[in-house]
Amino acid sequence: MAIDTPLDVPLSDQFIRPTNAQVGAVALPDPEDSAVYLCGNSLGLLSKRVNQMIQEEVDAWAKRAVIGHFNHPYDRPWTRCTDPVHEMFGELVGANEKEVACMGTLTNNLHLMMGSFYKPTHTRYKILCEAKAFPSDQYAFASQAAAHGLDPADAILEVSPREGEYTLREEDILNVIETHGSTIALVIFSGIQYYTGQLFPMESITKKAKEQGCICGWDLAHAVGNVPLSLHDWGVDFAVWCTYKYVNSGPGGIAGLFVHEKWNETEHPKYAGWWGHELSTRFKMPPTFSPVPGAQGFQQSNPYFLAVASLHGSLQLFKEAGMMPALRKRSMALTGHLETLLHKSKYFVAPNEAARLGPPERSTPGFTILTPTDPESRGAQLSLLFLPQGSGTMVKVFDYLIKHGVVGDEREPDVIRLAPAPLYNSIRDCEAAVKYMNEALDIVSNKQA
Repeated sequence: MAIDTPLDVPLSDQFIRPTNAQVGAVALPDPEDSAVYLCGNSLGLLSKRVNQMIQEEVDAWAKRAVIGHFNHPYDRPWTRCTDPVHEMFGELVGANEKEVACMGTLTNNLHLMMGSFYKPTHTRYKILCEAKAFPSDQYAFASQAAAHGLDPADAILEVSPREGEYTLREEDILNVIETHGSTIALVIFSGIQYYTGQLFPMESITKKAKEQGCICGWDLAHAVGNVPLSLHDWGVDFAVWCTYKYVNSGPGGIAGLFVHEKWNETEHPKYAGWWGHELSTRFKMPPTFSPVPGAQGFQQSNPYFLAVASLHGSLQLFKEAGMMPALRKRSMALTGHLETLLHKSKYFVAPNEAARLGPPERSTPGFTILTPTDPESRGAQLSLLFLPQGSGTMVKVFDYLIKHGVVGDEREPDVIRLAPAPLYNSIRDCEAAVKYMNEALDIVSNKQA
């Protein structure tokens, strides 16, 4: 497959890659070569643009101090520093600018949204989610249910894959909503499941939830900056996301949320803070809260200026790349190429065959792919399940990859996630990862022979 489809603006040289020496690649001859970084699903790389903008903000702090709130040497006054972010957030998630807010952290924003939109009654109180959602989401769901005096074991309804399958079928999710809709207060899934990499059919799930009278929200941590989104047109009630994965804003980067404009007149912030007060009178410190219309009224405290600068700089690169339409095309090509290479490995086991492998002493090392094969049902992530499960194969492969300058993401005990991010990864990155993974499995296999 020919995938030399450069972005309109070549951006791979705009990112700072750690070297082999810096990631602990001790088995390669040149420690100063760039490492192969395929971990965008956990933490995106630092860009030169972000590095520059952070330095500028530190300079502004040094030179202007408090005056920088209104008079900024780089024309980014801190009182309005999120304005350009909101505009680009809207483009990134398919929303109007007033429907998005740059604020807080992912789980904090999830609690804020559930505080406003999860309103259980005696008959309609359940929270529908995927089984094995990201732990922080699970904790939030359980604590929100408990805060309403409900037993989480009863209030939380989870959808699991069918026996022998790794991902959820669309018809199964829709059937659960259809069957239990009258008891479901909130439908909330991950846009992309963090462990398997499955991209859920967000539009059809949202539509079915609305038909049943449910509120529908989304955790877009692994979807934002990864796949195209149309939150406004889909009729999503609310969504939350972090920005340090595919959006490359840095560890603990400031997060985002979406509230559909249909709620502007009826759903005002339940937990008000001064940064959500309208700007025209915010600094006059009035005693009565007057929220900014839309999602930005949910802001509470002024955002950390370095975190906003980091996000702003990264979003500029998305803008230059053509946002998600251009990036999605390249992402599908790169991930498809990686999948093809993996399928050619002698150690690849088809998902429907993986369950037939016996216990460790009777099985040879190998791997299968948890992520759907349909490009429309995944983003830039392939999750590799190493076999036999529980044998320690994954740990040995992961250690070998690191020693050879390939950085993926391990999920103990048996999964490695590889994510070729379209902003900075290449065919060569995919080929290096598969090459060293095959070498690692050769070693494991020979030791067992």
